[in-house]
This record gives sequence, structure tokens and C-alpha cells, in this order.
Amino acid sequence: MGKKSNIKVGEVNTYIVTWLKNYATSANVNGFVVGISGGVDSAVTSTLCAQTGLTTLCIEMPIHQDSSQVSRGREHIEQLKQRFPNVSHAEANLTEVFETFKKTVPSSEDEAKLQLSLANTRARLRMSTLYYFAGIHGLLVAGTGNKVEDFGVGFYTKYGDGGVDLSPIADLMKSDVYALGAYLEIPESIQKAAPTDGLFGDSRTDEDQLGASYDELEWAMLALESGKTTTDVEGREKEVLEIYSRLNRINQHKMNPIPVCLIPKEFK
Repeated sequence: MGKKSNIKVGEVNTYIVTWLKNYATSANVNGFVVGISGGVDSAVTSTLCAQTGLTTLCIEMPIHQDSSQVSRGREHIEQLKQRFPNVSHAEANLTEVFETFKKTVPSSEDEAKLQLSLANTRARLRMSTLYYFAGIHGLLVAGTGNKVEDFGVGFYTKYGDGGVDLSPIADLMKSDVYALGAYLEIPESIQKAAPTDGLFGDSRTDEDQLGASYDELEWAMLALESGKTTTDVEGREKEVLEIYSRLNRINQHKMNPIPVCLIPKEFK
């Protein structure tokens, strides 16, 4: 069901790096800030930014973070700093901020909604932190979302990891990101790690949350684009198409522009 990437990695790499550099130059900024999670998306994004020769600031923002995610992120940052003199890093441990936030707001008896709201809060605290660093250093916040997450199933936090200045890999499928990661020689530990957003403070993976793997969701996205429906398939393929369709439907509020109430001219 999975799809092997067919992108021309060298050409794609050069194209994105040129696009990033041109955008930063036209915006009259010094470079980019990237939140490093220990995952493939942030590793590839930061490596693309680093290749521009512009300032690339990698930020670690642990909130009760799993040690494996922290170690993978640091391994990547150290490798990147050795390869590119324009790369620097900083850590903002947001655990205490997060705990203070929890004490400040009321709790909820609905445990599922409470945990999801707190997970999204982690992402929004990180977004605010990235924009703080961007502001004091004259940088752009580079997004790390891929095409399946950003335009397929909406697997990100609105105004959290979805709050960015530009999205260099948002037209790449997850398989494309992995292909680019291998080409860029990001750490093997990241290439092999199961994708996770790390927002719940436990070991759950993206697949655990979504109910399907990225290979499956990528297949579903392409299948629907080619005109397939759930009546054309059966078994696991039917199940995956239903999962993808449901997530795409309920997360349209993230993918579409914020609705604006337009006042009729006769009322003005």
C-alpha cells in the first residue's frame, strides 16, 4: 500500500534551498529558526535551511520530553553544527512554564478533551517560543509540516506547529521527506525512529493517534486524488480510505482560511 518516493532528491534539495534563500533575502531577514523534535521532518527542514548559508537557529523546547526524542534531536543538532558554521542552537526548557499554565487554568472532568487541549497547549507554547527567538534575532520561523499532515489529514496544532512564516517541505509526501533525509545524511537514529509528535508525554506514535501509517495515508491521499472511493476497495484499503476521509473532513478548519464575516455594503 505504501509508495516509494520518486522525487529527484538532488534537484528538489537545490530548489528548496534556493527558494528559502530568495524568500529570506526578499523579506530582509537574517535566516531561520527551526524547532527540533528529534523527528525526520524537523531534521530535514533544518538541514535545508542550513544549506542557504544564512543563520539557522535550532531550538530544543522539551516539555516532559521522552529521553529518546531529546537524544535524537541533540545528535542531529551536533551533526548539523559540525557540517555548517552558520548553525547555532539554544534550549528553552518549557516544562515549568507548562506546569504553571496547568495550575493557572481550570481542569476538566472530560479526560480525553483535557489531554488533547494540554497537548495542543504544548505546541502553542513552542510556537510562541520560536517567535520570541525569531523576533530577537531577525529570523523567520520555518515550518516542518509535510503534505500529508498539512493538506491531507490536518495532523498539526492550529497556531501551534501550524503557526509558521514559511513551509519548505509542505509539498513533499512523508516518503519524499524520508528520501530527502537519506540524501542529506541525517542521523540514522532519526531515519529509523517511529514518527511521533511527542505532545502527550508518553510513547504513543503518530500511527497510534491516526489509526494508519504515513505510507497508508499517503496511499489514500493519492487514491482519492485519482478518483477512487471506498466502494472501489475492500479490507484494510477500505478502512484506510475511511480513516483518511474522516480526518480530512473534520480538520478542514485547519486547512481552509479563517472565515471572515463580510458585512453587506448596504450596512456600511
